[in-house]
Amino acid sequence: MSYQVLARKYRPANFEELEGQEHVRRALVNALEQNRLHHAYLFTGTRGTGKTTIARIFAKCLNCDRGITSTPCGECGSCLEIAQGRSVDLIEVDAASRTGVDSTRELLDNVQYMPTRSRFKVYLIDEVHMFSTSSFNALLKTLEEPPEHVKFLLATTDPKKLPVTVLSRCLQFNLKNLPPERVVNYLTAVLDKEQVVYEPSALWQLGRAADGSMRDALSLADQAISFGANQISDEAVKAMLGSIDQLEIYQIIHALIKADGQALLAQIARMGEYAPDYAGLLADILSLLHRVAVAQTIAEGVDNSQGDREAVMTIARDLSREDVQLYYQIGLIGQRDLALAPDPRTGFEMVMLRMLAFVPNVQRSPAVVSEAMDPVKKLESTAAGDPAAGDPAVGDPAVAVPVVDKTQSEAPSAPAQQMPSTPDPRVVVVPAVREPVSELGSSDPAVSSREAIMPLSDSTPKALNAGPGTIVPLVVERWAEVLVELGLSGVTQSIAANCELVAVKHGVCHLVLKAHHATLWNKTHEDRIAQSLSRLYDTEITLALTVGETVGETPAEVDQRHRDERLAMAVVSIDSDEKLKQLIDNFDGTLDRDTIMPRNQSGD
Repeated sequence: MSYQVLARKYRPANFEELEGQEHVRRALVNALEQNRLHHAYLFTGTRGTGKTTIARIFAKCLNCDRGITSTPCGECGSCLEIAQGRSVDLIEVDAASRTGVDSTRELLDNVQYMPTRSRFKVYLIDEVHMFSTSSFNALLKTLEEPPEHVKFLLATTDPKKLPVTVLSRCLQFNLKNLPPERVVNYLTAVLDKEQVVYEPSALWQLGRAADGSMRDALSLADQAISFGANQISDEAVKAMLGSIDQLEIYQIIHALIKADGQALLAQIARMGEYAPDYAGLLADILSLLHRVAVAQTIAEGVDNSQGDREAVMTIARDLSREDVQLYYQIGLIGQRDLALAPDPRTGFEMVMLRMLAFVPNVQRSPAVVSEAMDPVKKLESTAAGDPAAGDPAVGDPAVAVPVVDKTQSEAPSAPAQQMPSTPDPRVVVVPAVREPVSELGSSDPAVSSREAIMPLSDSTPKALNAGPGTIVPLVVERWAEVLVELGLSGVTQSIAANCELVAVKHGVCHLVLKAHHATLWNKTHEDRIAQSLSRLYDTEITLALTVGETVGETPAEVDQRHRDERLAMAVVSIDSDEKLKQLIDNFDGTLDRDTIMPRNQSGD
């Protein structure tokens, strides 16, 4: 007996054997059991999803010698003839080879005659979208009101090409692509029956390569069995498909996480030995990043369709959400520009290098840090007096903050003294009771549990650390100016603008964040702000952040107040414009105040 390919050998003979498409199976089974049969059915979907198979099973259900049933016997004459493709009452038509109107008319001329031996005469028209306009017009009348002994079963991969007049005369069923997980499960059952040795990872490669088509999966399995001499191994399938193992993609992502450019280029070089499709490789990386983004938003939303759910969850924990979005955006732009590169590998490498270079929170190399002395310790080591003596006690009601002259910034600063009985007109005591939030960062108890002194002089220096035991907090306006110099952007800039600077002590910048912005805060933003401050003041600075109500205005509130003031001035200016008043009076016009825009600070 000649060999029968797997796709034909394991073609479902009834609805119970059908893999997937439950929504179609349920509708057809209910229609058969309740005898609510339509005269025309349209099955749509991509290749290999079961359109023709379902149509043949449905024809068996209609013409089984035991009666109309959802479970054909498969043993009677009608069932055997349909299964073997020799039933005279099942007319299968390939529309691609019979596109002309004459062929359609010839086909329809026999509709009026009763079936030879079966209950119904069934017309199965495959790829019906290939019919010409004249053929569709010739089919319309018969399709709408066929004789009672005729059923039309239409199948197509492109339902958009069908006229609306045809679609409205049929019951339409859209078949879904099968997920790789379901394809792998089915292949496992088939190969066990065939007693073929296989590796599970190889089946996952076949399941992904099938792209939702069970027929393609079985055909690829046939090819893999021949290629591997009656066994399916991971290496053999990889060589047969010319594909890149999913593990290689994960190694690229891990190199990006570690900011290891050498490992990244080495991994790309290893993959280059297989001459991969770099556009497809970039698409796989984007697909993985999308799954990682889903995992970071809704962990339960990540399925195991590719057998790598745990690996995806690991990457989701190692990468920040901002970095995932940045990588994805760089990949999308790189995918668009890949065709413009000198060669595909060069273009792919540049996309990966952009991902590596443009992540803003890459840490400074430890070797560089170890070579230099900690700037804060260096500053404290040169300070005069006992450092511990200048540190105010937690229970002190207030702390005096001297206004340090710029010429004295390099000299050792004196320890802070207790506030004198006569108030200094340059300072004001502002209550600042904060409740620290452990999830967002720890707060210095000495700052959060006492009153902070805010110097009001505009000449307050920018120095953030004037020596041990000295606190140099900045007024709101100064923090706003510093914020501009930091050069932050995006969400990080928005968070910093909604913070109030309380104090800076021993290289620790104490901030208070508005409560409604707390959900945006994470370690990434903390590192970016701290690194920007460290670069600006050339000293190591860390952040201590609490969430709560601010005492004064944040930079964002100051900016909003300035905009409101400019808008109010613009409204007053327009209302007092005599020429505008004359225009409104003469032409019975109205002033749309919502369109008034204030001048910006540059006067534009």
